[in-house]
Amino acid sequence: MNHPEDIIHSAEKFAKQQLEFDPSGHDWWHIQRVRKLAVELAKAEHANIFVCELAALLHDVADEKLNVSKEAGLSKVLLWLTNHNVEHRITEEVMTIISTMSYNGGKNPPMETLEGKIVQDADRLDAIGAVGIARAFAYSGWKGLQIHHPGKSFENLDYRSNEKTAIYHFHEKLLRIKDLLNTDSAKKIAEQRHRFMESFLEQFHQEWEFNDYNL
Repeated sequence: MNHPEDIIHSAEKFAKQQLEFDPSGHDWWHIQRVRKLAVELAKAEHANIFVCELAALLHDVADEKLNVSKEAGLSKVLLWLTNHNVEHRITEEVMTIISTMSYNGGKNPPMETLEGKIVQDADRLDAIGAVGIARAFAYSGWKGLQIHHPGKSFENLDYRSNEKTAIYHFHEKLLRIKDLLNTDSAKKIAEQRHRFMESFLEQFHQEWEFNDYNL
């Protein structure tokens, strides 16, 4: 196996090459934030930092939203790991993490390893708070979704339906994330980010209904 530092450096270059100009909120800067969060969570939870950092760097290279299919994305990452002589055990761990960490409408099974839980937590933390709000609207714009449609029901639509709205996404996913995190360290970070989203939505609805003024 190549030296871990060299593998991380190469994975960084690969992820940046693949995602640097992504407009959906899954760009290189998202990867960088998730990577930093994963490393800090790994330190706090006494997990394997190398596995966490490598999986965090590669997780959205394989994302089905950004590839022809989930299988095509995973094959791309597996080929990269193989070509960089990553140890078979590490390759299996990373592939398992990135193939099962997606929210997927809340239907994916729980992560089995501490490293998987940490990378999943890091990714989910970046979906909430101020950055999470910005990413939600970036993604909605990329998908061509409306901002808000009061009174319309979206519950019977497929999770990735283009008929939903940005605001509905908060209720469908983002406000649920705090209670779905795996580690105590991530839960501590999530508290303030969750409250910020609640405050944002309160202000949003006040402005939407013209209830934010006092003339």
